[in-house]
Parts: sequence; C-alpha cells; structure tokens
Amino acid sequence: MTRWGIIGTGRIARTFAQALAGNENSVTAAVASRTLEKAEKFAEEFGFEKAYGSYEELAKDESIDIVYIATPMSAHYDDTMLCLKNGRNVLCEKSLALNSKMAEEMFALAEEKGLMLMEAMWMKFRPTFLKVKQWVDEGRIGKVQYIKADFNNFVPYDKDDRLFKADCGGGALLDLGVYPLTFVTSLLGEPEDIITHAHIGRDGVDLSHEITLVYKDGTFAATTSGFEIQNRNNAVIAGDKGSITMGDWFFCSAECTLYDLDSNAVEERVFPPEINGYEYEIREAERCLANGFKESPLVPKSGTMQVMRIMDRCREIWGMKFPQENTND
Repeated sequence: MTRWGIIGTGRIARTFAQALAGNENSVTAAVASRTLEKAEKFAEEFGFEKAYGSYEELAKDESIDIVYIATPMSAHYDDTMLCLKNGRNVLCEKSLALNSKMAEEMFALAEEKGLMLMEAMWMKFRPTFLKVKQWVDEGRIGKVQYIKADFNNFVPYDKDDRLFKADCGGGALLDLGVYPLTFVTSLLGEPEDIITHAHIGRDGVDLSHEITLVYKDGTFAATTSGFEIQNRNNAVIAGDKGSITMGDWFFCSAECTLYDLDSNAVEERVFPPEINGYEYEIREAERCLANGFKESPLVPKSGTMQVMRIMDRCREIWGMKFPQENTND
C-alpha cells in the first residue's frame, strides 16, 4: 500500500482524491491546506487519516510515501522543494514550474536526495494516449508528417482568477498549452524551430496563442490554446501511410481511431476510465516507488524539460515574464 499526502484542497486536489479513494493500493494518509479548517473538511469528505493546517507539517510527516502537489502554478517550485528537502517523493501538477531553470533545480534536488519527482501530466498515463503512441511507434501511419492539437477553453475574464494573474503563473500557456506541446514532443521530440504569436492581455499574460513547431525533416506541428474561444479540442496525427485522430478534449479522450490513406477507419479503440482518469498516473507513481525508480519512463525528466524549454522560448518571443523570474533568472 502507498501512503499519499496531498498539498492543496482546490478543484484538482478533489478530483485526485476521488481517484485515490477508489484505487485499491492507495492510502489517503494526509492532506494539508493553508488553514486547518479547510484541511479537516477535505479529510472528512475523502477519508484522509490526518489533516494539517500547514504544508510544512505534512512535508515532515515521515509516514507519507509520496506527496501530490495541487497548489497554483506559481507555488509548485516552493511546495515541491519543501517536500523534497524533507525527504518526500513528489508527484507535482503540470506545469511543473514557471520556467526551465526552476524545474532543473527541482529535479537536481530530487536526485541529490535520492527521491522521485514526477510531473502529473495525466494525459501521458491514459490508455488512449498510450495506444496512439504505440500505433505511431509501430509505424502504423508511416512517417509522421503533421500534427494538429488544440486546447481552447473559454473562460470569462476575472481579474481575481489565477488564470489571469501573472504572479500566479497565469496565462493559457502553462495551464492549457502544456498539453498540446507535451502531446507533440512525446511523438516528435524537441523541434528545430518555433514560430509563435500570442494575444497578451491587460494583466501581462497570454489569453490565446498559436505555436508551430518545425522539425529538421520537414515535419511540423500546429497547436493553439487560449481562454477566448471554445472549440472541439481534438488532435490529428498525419503520416505518409495513414492518420490517427483523438476525440474531443484529446488529452482526456477515451477514443482514438486509426485510418488508412483513403480515410478508411482501420481500427477504433475506446478506453473508458475506471474511476475518473487520474487513477492511471496514481498507479504508475506507485509502480515506480515499489520498484525503486526515480522517474517514470512514461513521464521522464527529459520529456518534462523539453516542454519547459519550449514554453520558455515562446514567452521570450512574446515578451512575457512572470514577476517571480526577476529573482530566479
């Protein structure tokens, strides 16, 4: 059995806790919030053994095998470093950090302490994504020539919402854009060139953006993400022998279809989640811990860092910087 701690009690923490509660090998051991009252309410709802009114208390709890970081983007670095310094393995929500320098420091400390640090990019653990990657790796569509992936989710502007606040790591890139970028790099690796444009809002963060990743062999990928429109958010991978589609909201879609060059469906697969879709990353983290792995082959450090570097470059092109980076350059 794996004893889990959760730092943060927001929406994503609740979703994760539901998956933990339904996973037979997981123990809901402890939860921490900024106030004891919030932690106790969360613990009662999801059956956690302990509730802490500070993150430090949970980080120092030696009965915890691994901590899931579910705090806002801007807090990932500090909260992860706190847990690592106190000897806790960490599964941290995406995006892992505000920039690649912070992420490198996080991985360096994990290595120094002999601990596991893994980005909670739940898409990469889901059976649908793994089947799509298998089809590509097996050459079922030949040489990949083009990928299209979008994640646009309309969000009404609210100056108090973390998504629109630079000091909270706001903007579409780290919150939404990380998914299409992870999808592309998981299949093609790091690009040779990046072409990108963004609509920067009044608060200094990107409200929408488009990113084209260009590769040496002529392959390219086109992605869009943002808060200003709503679309189907599907994904297409086109090769010289066929293509693959993933259903709407591709990063959590249960459906994928393989087509030949004449657009005939060759194989269709559907993988309904067993709980809510987060159980797969939980089980992989537990598998890694049980086998003494310091990283998962499904979400290795190298893959996380590829995406962090791409996002750094995009923000550099846009002229977008987070306030915290003034002291972390």
